[in-house]
Amino acid sequence: MVYGTTWKELIQEEFGDGIMSAIDFNMTMEREPNNKGDRVKMNLSGKCLPYKYYGNEDGVPEYGFKEP
Repeated sequence: MVYGTTWKELIQEEFGDGIMSAIDFNMTMEREPNNKGDRVKMNLSGKCLPYKYYGNEDGVPEYGFKEP
């Protein structure tokens, strides 16, 4: 996937250190007509799984959640 690393960075920027789960994952794809040529519309939905830090030290959270 060409943009996989970019999407991963955007997810981590929004949610904190973690990944989007591929286990509980949904994807829809549809065609959108356009005068300049049809477009692809994709919707990806997966659960955010924060990284778990083992042996974390002072100031390092146990999980990678981003504070709202």
